[in-house]
Amino acid sequence: MNNVYSVSRVNAYIKNMFTQDFLLRNLNVSGEVSNCKYHTSGHIYFSLKDESGAIACVMFAGQRKGLAFSMKDGDKVIVAGSVDVYQRDGRYQLYAKKITLEGAGLLYERFLERKNELEEMGMFAPEYKQPIPRFIKTLGVVTAPTGAAIQDIRSIAFRRNPYVQLILYPALVQGDGAKESIVKGIHALEALGVDAMIVGRGGGSIEDLWAFNEEEVAYAVFHCSVPIISAVGHETDTTIIDYVADLRAPTPSAAAELAVYDYKAFQERLLGYRQMFWDRMDNRLNLLDERLKQYWVRLKYLTPQSQIREKRQYLIDIESRMRQSMARQVEQARNGLELYAQRLKGLSPLDKLSQGFSYGMDADKKALVSISQVKTGDTITLQISDGTVKAQVTEVWPVNWN
Repeated sequence: MNNVYSVSRVNAYIKNMFTQDFLLRNLNVSGEVSNCKYHTSGHIYFSLKDESGAIACVMFAGQRKGLAFSMKDGDKVIVAGSVDVYQRDGRYQLYAKKITLEGAGLLYERFLERKNELEEMGMFAPEYKQPIPRFIKTLGVVTAPTGAAIQDIRSIAFRRNPYVQLILYPALVQGDGAKESIVKGIHALEALGVDAMIVGRGGGSIEDLWAFNEEEVAYAVFHCSVPIISAVGHETDTTIIDYVADLRAPTPSAAAELAVYDYKAFQERLLGYRQMFWDRMDNRLNLLDERLKQYWVRLKYLTPQSQIREKRQYLIDIESRMRQSMARQVEQARNGLELYAQRLKGLSPLDKLSQGFSYGMDADKKALVSISQVKTGDTITLQISDGTVKAQVTEVWPVNWN
C-alpha cells in the first residue's frame, strides 16, 4: 500500500520547498492592487493582479515603514518580498517588505522619500525661515523668460508698486540642465543683492516640476542669504522647495502679491494717518485753547485789582450784615425796654396815687404797712397824687381783707 501522509505534513513539505527556493525568498513582483484592506492590527491585506493572474499579498505592521504612500485599489505597484506558504491553510502568498509605485507613482514615492530625508535633516524647520522684507526695492525672479509665470509676476508687481525693480534670471525650469540652471539663478541673484527672490514656474505634471524636487535646488534655497518665496505650479502642486523656502506661495501671482507691498494701499493708509493726525491735532488744540481760556478767567480773578474788589465787596457785605444785626439788636432792646417801662409803670407809686391810693408815713418817715405802727393821737403824713396831708390818728381798728 502507498504511503499515506497527513495534510499538515504535506503542507510542511511544501513550505520547506518554498523556503529552500532562493528566488522565492527575494523577488520583485509588479501588478495592480485589488481588494486592499487595512486591518485594525496594522497589517495590510491585498491582492496583486495582472491581465492573466493574481496572487494574495500581506504586509505586516512591522514592515509598514516600507510603504511611503497610502496604497489603494488600482495602484500600479512593485512589491518586494518573499513567497511563502501559510502552513495552516496550505495557501501561499506574497509577504511584502517594500512597496513602490510604478511610473509617475514611482516619482511620487521618490518625492516622499526625499521629503522625509530632508525633513529629518532639519531643512524644513521654521527657525531657519527668514522673514520677507515688508518694503523691497529689488525683486529677483528665477523662472522661464517666456512662461506665464513671469508675465503674472510682472503685471501684479507693477500694479502693486511700479517703483520695485524686477531682475529676471532666465532659467530652464524642466528637462536636462534645469536643476543646474535654477541653482545658478539663485546664486546669481544672491550675488546681486536683491531684497527678495521668487523661484518658480507654472503648473505641470510631476515630471515637469521635478527639477524643483532635486536636492541641489533644495540646498541652494536653504543656504541662500536672500529670503526666497517658492511659487511652483498651481495651488495643488507641491514640490520640495515649497518646504525649504522661507515662504510658499500657491501660484506665481500670489508670490508677487506676497513679495511686493501694495504702494497704493500704503498711500491710502498714509493719507488716513495724516487725516487722523490733523484731527487729533485739532482736538488737542481745541482742548488747549479751552484750557487757556479757563486759565485766563482764573488769572483775571486772581489779579490784585480783582482781589481788592473781592475783599471790598466782602467788607461791604460784612458791614451790611453787621448793620442789620445791630438794628435787630437795637430793635430787640427797644422792645424789651418798652416792656420793662410798662411793667415799671404798673409798679409806679405816682400811678397808684393817681388812681386814688395814698402813701402813708409815720412820724419817722417810715412807710405805714401795719396798724401796729400807729396809735390814737399820732401824727401821720399822707402822700396823695397832688400833694401831702398831715393827719392825726383818732381811731385804729383791724380789717381782714381775705
